[in-house]
Amino acid sequence: MNISKDILIQIWVPLIIYLFLVLYIGFYSNRITKQKEGGFLSEYFLGNRNFGGFVVAMTLVATYTSASSFLGGPGTAYNQGLGWVLLAMTQLPAAYVTLGILGKRFAIISRKVKAVTLIDVIRERYDNNPAVVWLSSLGAVIFLIVAVVAQFVGGAKLFQTITGLPYIWGLILFGGVVLVYVTYGGFRAVVLTDAVQGTVMFFGTIILLLMVFSKGGGVYNVMQTLYKINPELITPFGVKKFISVPWISSFWVLVCIGILGLPQNALRAMAYKNSKAMHYAMIIGTVVVGVLMLGLHLVGAASKAILPEIPKGLSSDTVIPLVAIKLLPRWVAGILLAAPLAAIMSTVDSQMILISSTIVKDLYLNYINPKATQKQIVNLSILSTALIGLIILLLSIKPPALIIWINLYAFGGLEATFFWLIILGLYWKRANAEGAIASMITGVASFIIISKYWPRPFGMHPIVITLFLGFVAFYTVSLLTKPPKENTIKKFWSV
Repeated sequence: MNISKDILIQIWVPLIIYLFLVLYIGFYSNRITKQKEGGFLSEYFLGNRNFGGFVVAMTLVATYTSASSFLGGPGTAYNQGLGWVLLAMTQLPAAYVTLGILGKRFAIISRKVKAVTLIDVIRERYDNNPAVVWLSSLGAVIFLIVAVVAQFVGGAKLFQTITGLPYIWGLILFGGVVLVYVTYGGFRAVVLTDAVQGTVMFFGTIILLLMVFSKGGGVYNVMQTLYKINPELITPFGVKKFISVPWISSFWVLVCIGILGLPQNALRAMAYKNSKAMHYAMIIGTVVVGVLMLGLHLVGAASKAILPEIPKGLSSDTVIPLVAIKLLPRWVAGILLAAPLAAIMSTVDSQMILISSTIVKDLYLNYINPKATQKQIVNLSILSTALIGLIILLLSIKPPALIIWINLYAFGGLEATFFWLIILGLYWKRANAEGAIASMITGVASFIIISKYWPRPFGMHPIVITLFLGFVAFYTVSLLTKPPKENTIKKFWSV
């Protein structure tokens, strides 16, 4: 992007302030962690589950909202028009569904079994079966590392686009800041920075939406202009009927229902301090998701009216940065351009702390060294988080072909691994370890095979058939094998 030196300086200042702010939160969170006596694991990996409704809502939304919400999604809306805005709105109930289905059950059970991680709950529910724990842990670590590498690459490229820095320097600056505050501050730093980042995204989106329609002469004129460019831009089906009804329905399964199987989202359902905070979070989270999804994708679609062509050498994914620089005062643009970085950071930090907790709490303490001292746990937790961050940083310099390949399946792979494991584990007494293993293997294998060889089965996203096959495998194998132990049933269903 060709930007003058003066404009770059005005954009850089708010970005630098923003980066220092998230670093400060990391150091602040570290002080809180040190002040807590005992319970390091619960504080470092779950923040002692004492967050209020606003913070829980914002961390859930910020974790859910990634680079695609600010770049890829609005870029597609720019090309496909209002049909893509309609498709994006299928994500509206995401926060409500997550907390409504998982929140109360998770809160009761995780406190009862003293769970710090999602795998803790899974281990207790499936009779301490090692195969379930190892398969789910490895699935989480592999898919999350790959997903974080992709986010690091996206963050570095965004930095490169809006600041003019070379890719490698953008990667070091972006990745370095995330690495420091996550390693130093743990889950509390992740959640508090998410709250700041979610707020930046929320107000930045509203300002940009108002500016776009103001510049376009109002809603009516913008729609008229889009109609003149291509009448299909204002239909629900997109250009050349790209968006079909089966696709919209299956997309809703992927981005709204299926996210119950994303461990980083499920963990947020364990972090609130009381039921009042959870209900508050459900309302705030739904409003914020609605504003972000509607606002960002509407900006993408409406931008066609004021920016009919994307400059040569750039893709439509850069429409939000382009419009922000074109329409907003420079310092406001600088703040707004921090929003997509915030979206990436808030997704990355949640995934990194989850990977670290899986390795330290779920694998090392359960199976390698159950008698580790408090000092060993503290050192290992911080060291593992730092090492994971460094490995991801190195992989992001030039991602190996295998990483790129696995990333195609990371999002759906996590849902295929965890969706039925969580849902049936919480709500079906007959669910057992054998059924869970069959579901994980069937789900991941079928998702990869279907995605590669049958990308739009019956006009739908592959996740629909994947989840169906995973359910059949879980249900059938559970009924054909022994029920779970009576003690497990009492633990999860007794008052």
